[in-house]
Amino acid sequence: MHKKESFLINRLKSITYAFKGAFILVSTEASIKVQFFIGILMTVAGFCFNISPTEWLLQIAAIGLIMALEGVNTAIEEIADFVHPNYHVKIGLIKDISAGAVFIFAITAIIMGCIIYIPKVF
Repeated sequence: MHKKESFLINRLKSITYAFKGAFILVSTEASIKVQFFIGILMTVAGFCFNISPTEWLLQIAAIGLIMALEGVNTAIEEIADFVHPNYHVKIGLIKDISAGAVFIFAITAIIMGCIIYIPKVF
């Protein structure tokens, strides 16, 4: 009979898998590397322009959400390519929609950044 692992052990394993996934994303995916770099630049800008705690919360949320969406988009693309390695119209549509979701939030994040930083620059 297989001994069931404890709740704590399962949570620790889940965290390990999550760190592994985040590392794979940041180290192998070009889109995540770009978003990570932009996130670092925006963090430096936040310190340089002394943004408010509320602005920090919005900026951190935007950075985290865009990177998370990029990760979900990458996962969807990987699944689609695994299920149907050859070109297929429906798979192309699924991948386009997934990329579109990232694009929509990227535009939102840019607008948020403009609202935070334009008044500080001018």
